[in-house]
Amino acid sequence: MTDVTVTPPTFEQLRDALGVGVAEPRWSFRTTADGTWRQQGYEVEVERGGTTSVVRVESAQSVLLAWPGAPLGSRERATVRVRALGADGRASSWSDVSTVEAGLLRAADWTARMITPAWRQDPDADAAPALLRREFALDGEVRSARLYITAHGVYEAELNGSSVAEDAMAPGWTSYDHRLRYQTYDVTDLLRTGANALGVMVADGWFRGRLGFHGGRRNNWGAELGVLAQLEVELTDGRRLHVVSDEDWRASTGPILTTSIYDGEQHDARRSAPGWSRPGFDDHDWSPVRAVPRDPATLVAPDGPPVRCTEEVAPVRVWRSPSGATLLDFGQNLVGRLRITVEGEAGHTVTLRHAEVLQDGELCTRPLRFADATDTYTLAGGGPETWEPRFTLHGFRYAEVDGWTGGDIAAHVVARVHHTDLLRAGWFECSDPAVNRLHENVVWSMRGNFVDVPTDCPQRDERLGWTGDIQVFAPTAVFLYQASGMLRGWLRDVAADQLPDGNVPWYVPYLETDEFCTPPRPSAVWGDVAVLTPWDVYQASGDVRVLEDQYDSALAWVDMVERRAGADLVWDADFQLGDWLDPAAPPEDPAAALTDPALVATAYFARSARTLARIAAVLGRRDDEDRYAALADRVGAAFRSRYYPGGGPVVDTQTAHALAISFDLLDADAERVAGDRLAELVETAGNRIATGFAGTPLVTGALTRTGHLERAYALLLERECPSWLYAVDQGATTIWERWDSQLPDGTVNPGEMTSFNHYALGAVAAWLHSTVAGLAATAPGYRAVRFAPRPGGGLTHASARHLSPYGEVAIAWRIDGERLDVDVEVPVGVDAVVDLPGQPPQSVVPGRHRLSVAHVPAPRF
Repeated sequence: MTDVTVTPPTFEQLRDALGVGVAEPRWSFRTTADGTWRQQGYEVEVERGGTTSVVRVESAQSVLLAWPGAPLGSRERATVRVRALGADGRASSWSDVSTVEAGLLRAADWTARMITPAWRQDPDADAAPALLRREFALDGEVRSARLYITAHGVYEAELNGSSVAEDAMAPGWTSYDHRLRYQTYDVTDLLRTGANALGVMVADGWFRGRLGFHGGRRNNWGAELGVLAQLEVELTDGRRLHVVSDEDWRASTGPILTTSIYDGEQHDARRSAPGWSRPGFDDHDWSPVRAVPRDPATLVAPDGPPVRCTEEVAPVRVWRSPSGATLLDFGQNLVGRLRITVEGEAGHTVTLRHAEVLQDGELCTRPLRFADATDTYTLAGGGPETWEPRFTLHGFRYAEVDGWTGGDIAAHVVARVHHTDLLRAGWFECSDPAVNRLHENVVWSMRGNFVDVPTDCPQRDERLGWTGDIQVFAPTAVFLYQASGMLRGWLRDVAADQLPDGNVPWYVPYLETDEFCTPPRPSAVWGDVAVLTPWDVYQASGDVRVLEDQYDSALAWVDMVERRAGADLVWDADFQLGDWLDPAAPPEDPAAALTDPALVATAYFARSARTLARIAAVLGRRDDEDRYAALADRVGAAFRSRYYPGGGPVVDTQTAHALAISFDLLDADAERVAGDRLAELVETAGNRIATGFAGTPLVTGALTRTGHLERAYALLLERECPSWLYAVDQGATTIWERWDSQLPDGTVNPGEMTSFNHYALGAVAAWLHSTVAGLAATAPGYRAVRFAPRPGGGLTHASARHLSPYGEVAIAWRIDGERLDVDVEVPVGVDAVVDLPGQPPQSVVPGRHRLSVAHVPAPRF
């Protein structure tokens, strides 16, 4: 008889439950058992304040369960463990305990004030990062200590000379006027009886640094740096002491001369102040500080993990360019910064420049536009010195190093990869190495662009939270990583920055940039993020609360589109970004797609109205469900009347047919005709792609749905430009913004807008997971799954696995002669159906199963 075991509880969508921002954190656990075991209930034990309680619940649920007791108060800590109860009488042993601790849940909990150096900060220039410090004494032994901290800018904090965390670019990027995230750190082990010192270095970051196009703008949320810190210490004798940011602090500048998101960091080690965050440091000549306004009601706890260094990559090649520059190739386009170890005379400067590609053997910086992406380090002298920037990140594969004095450069330079430290959740592999590289490129592009917010690109003077990009990529993102918490937090900013009329800016957090983006104009695909991305997060996580939180935002968007579409419900009266970056669009006009932008907008109108009706149904809002389902029906009828009169297409493009099929806008006969025509268009194009941001995520699925699986494989496996594998053959290690970001002759696309790290066109990975491998959820949170592999394209094996809320769901298939062997794994709590080609679907119980069927290969194109 197999043992039943359960994992320690987790809380909300967090990896670390220190400083949670809710009084009743939901919790989850996973169970391992044999296929005959079924959960009937669970017992949960909660210890808080020295009191232990046990609650028994009759329920088969194990994900995002209600908090079992009275709400937590601010700072309150509880330990939780669980055991699962089976319908057959078998119960698990108790899990290991997990700890959850509330953050500061009320504005009144904050006694600290936001402080800034008293000197004038030039609003027209990058500020030198400020050092702020405060000494204090503890006259007893420390039992526990928490540091609650945030900043206007980005910060790093130190206690007694030691960093309080490995986080980078904290507190992250939010719509600062509405929401400023704070962090909670356990600093118990960094304090001592007697003298102590708390130091914080704060830099411009996103808050006051230069952001946007054509030179950008500074001071988008404020012109002054600031730190808000509240250190709360409990001594073993029960006394509680607070050390808070106030006018008693002192400020100075340090070795960082300037630092910028776009331009990089300039560090002069001769200006270092050793011991500045330790007690006893002489700060008599430092400047005073003053308080600046910050409403504590706007302070919020994180919904997801912070940015951290997650990997180090050594250079794979070092050489001299034709001009004599020293170049390093790290073999992978990545986001992060370099760590160097150098030795030389005081005052000598080493310069590091970064770029994604080379052209004519030299570093190609033209795609960076107005981003300098250059770091400099001036040596203090006297021995080996190890350094990396602290408040900037770069998107690069190649680096140019000038002034190197540190011996073997390959042994003394490493690239440190940074991104939001999400837990990996999804994997894919198949028999074609090029497709595997394509999938790996998708993963790396997601890593590089999930830097606190989901950005469009990580290297040039942009790096904004473009809404359309994540809207099309979200189904892939939430498969590859446990991104639901991060996206939930970002969606709060979408709602915060949404205009009163319901319009959603093209990027969030919103800031004014150039005349093209300012003021915000409503556009389908992009604004539909308010409806479709909460739904995608819900599908992956089963988290109903994200639908509740975003409901008013989703409603406002659909209502606005309905008003703008007018009586005929065809949205053709506004500028649209449309099928952005259709390969037929000229380099200078990426919106000039083959597909009528009004068709794209109207199809998305129908899609969002239908999805809003489904959200309303989940939330029990029956009147809204009926209203928006009826609206979706009417918009669908308007779409058919305008674009498929009599069942035939007016707009005959890959994107038009993919949208119509995938969004259920046609009846069965018209859908069959559209599918056949889509397959013809792909064949006529030589199996090359002809879609942009709107059509690309849908085209392979639309072909598959209408019986053209092999044509979908032909599209996937095409090697000529434009195609997914063209970039792979060109040596790409991330997804490009344009199908031809690099031209066949090796030169960079002449358009002003050319990124080599852009995940949107990598949304095809969702089809690799669901169709090629055959793994897809059929109920929210993977409560039910469907294994439906559809081999083709000459592939001989494929596999996918996903760490769902219930445990790992996995499939692997292999063709052995005329037999298709399929292995599946189903965790406890999940209902599963296996749907193999030519066979009726069959249910399987939790556990591991092997199935075999006859395989008849389809003809390849």
